[in-house]
This record gives sequence, C-alpha cells and structure tokens, in this order.
Amino acid sequence: MEQRTVGASGLRVSRLGLGTLTWGRGTDGDEAAAQLSAFVDAGGTLVDTSPAYGDGVAQRILAELLDDVVPRNELVLSGSSGIDTTKIGSGRVDCSRAGLLTQLDTTLRELGTDHLDVWQVATWDPHTPVEEVASALEFAVASGRVRYVGVRGYLGWQLATAAAASHRPAPLVCTQVEYSLLARGVEEELIPAATHHGVGVFAAVPLAGGVLTGKYRTGTPADSRGADDVHAEEVRRYLTESAVRVVDAVATAADGLGTSPLAVALAWARDRPQVASTLVGARDLAQLTGVLVAEELALPPAIAAALDDVSA
Repeated sequence: MEQRTVGASGLRVSRLGLGTLTWGRGTDGDEAAAQLSAFVDAGGTLVDTSPAYGDGVAQRILAELLDDVVPRNELVLSGSSGIDTTKIGSGRVDCSRAGLLTQLDTTLRELGTDHLDVWQVATWDPHTPVEEVASALEFAVASGRVRYVGVRGYLGWQLATAAAASHRPAPLVCTQVEYSLLARGVEEELIPAATHHGVGVFAAVPLAGGVLTGKYRTGTPADSRGADDVHAEEVRRYLTESAVRVVDAVATAADGLGTSPLAVALAWARDRPQVASTLVGARDLAQLTGVLVAEELALPPAIAAALDDVSA
C-alpha cells in the first residue's frame, strides 16, 4: 500500500487508514484481531482510535492486540482528546490544558503504550483560548507522549486559527474531517485553509455510511447500519434526492470500469488534493477485505471529473 507524507510534515502514513469506530459495538475482539492483521499484511499503517469509540471499548480492544497480534512499532497510532469521557455520553467539551493532558495520559495507560504517533484535539472548545490548546499540544510533544499533533472536525476558520497559534516543535500536521462524494462542503474553506498551512487531511466516512456502495438503492438491507436503531440516523442524512443522482453515477462508473461502487467512491476520496489518508471502518473481515481490494483502483481522469460534476 502506498505511503504518503502528511501535509508539510515528515510523517508518513498508509493512504488507507483503519478506523476502529465499530470495535466494541458490532465488532468483537476476535474480529478486530483479524481486521488488524489483514490491514497490516496489506501494507496499512495508520490506525485511528478514540476514547469515544464504543464508550471506550475500542481502545481496550486495541490495547489487547498491540504486540500480541501486530508489533506496536509497525503502526502509526492516531488518538484524540477533547471530549470529557468521565461521564459517558455527556459529550462535554474540555480542551483545557488539564483536560487534554489528563485524557492523553488515560489513553496511553489504557493502550499500554508510552506515546501516540498522532494526537488530535477532537473538537473546538469556545471556552478555552486557542493558545492554551496549542501550549498543551507543544507540551505533549516535548514530553515524548506524542510525535505529531492535529485536530478533528474543525471548521475552516477554526483550523486556520489553530494552525496560526501552533508553532514548533508542535505545528498542526493533520485535520480529520468527513469527506466524500456526498460531503464536499469542506472544499469551500477547510481544504484551502489546510493547504495554506501545510496541514494534511484524513478523510473520514468516505463511503457516506455505506450509501455510496449502492446498498440502499432499492431499500434498506436488514443487516445494514441503516436498519440498526443506533446508526440509522447516520445513514438517513445521506439518503437525499441529490444523493440518488450521485450514487447512480458511481454505480454507472463502476459498471464501466468492471469494479464495485465501493471502489469508485473510495478512490475518489483517497485521491483528492491534500488528502493524506482515507479512514475506513468495517464491521467484519469480509467487509475489510473488500475495501483492501478496492483500494488498488485508480480512477481515470475523465471519470473522476464526471463524478466531480455530478456531486458538486
């Protein structure tokens, strides 16, 4: 699998990243182990986790797999802080220096590692000065707890503000955002801000909750996320009239290329300007195997341009 440099930094990651959002809620430890092994065998390095995934269960599953299943030093481990998880489900934002560093230490302890390769502030905190957030990131790097830092889910102006406040030895190197053929709003301000400040993009939810695979074209499969009460709303927000045209175009392109809609949608997001890695989660090994095979597709320029037009 191709390795890419993240933004203007020296950090290199696999252009496909493994998300662990489903671990602990639909994906058990054995299945997670099979996924991680297959991902690394395919040349993948970037693994994304968070204390918010599965109410903390995803991190604990990953901790059991590090070194036992895959050597820790073969992974680029990405984690986050910023959401107060002491009260599960509260969603309370806490990006104070104390809050961030406390959460970081908890994550390191739970993962059984002495550092994260990438540490991202998970949300914008309007109650904490951006300079204080930058100071916490700098301290985390200087103390050896973290190698590189970034943010998640920031708006364009928020990313630009945070990047301007950051300085060596801890400049922002990445921003993780939802980016797909059905979620292109980040191209208006966030992508230009990232480009200007030398920040690489981790594209999350590139398949729009599975909608871009075409599985919902004729209804909601009983075994899909759309049929799950916990995740149904995540899928429904993509099932719009305009989305139908995009999904049809993806399916048409896939037919012409002799491949799957999944491969077309994934390749489009993966090869967008400024994207360093595309994060994909899977419920089971079979799903991940399909993603790994599809990752090899390179879209012809004419097809990529046509998808740009229909999804604009």
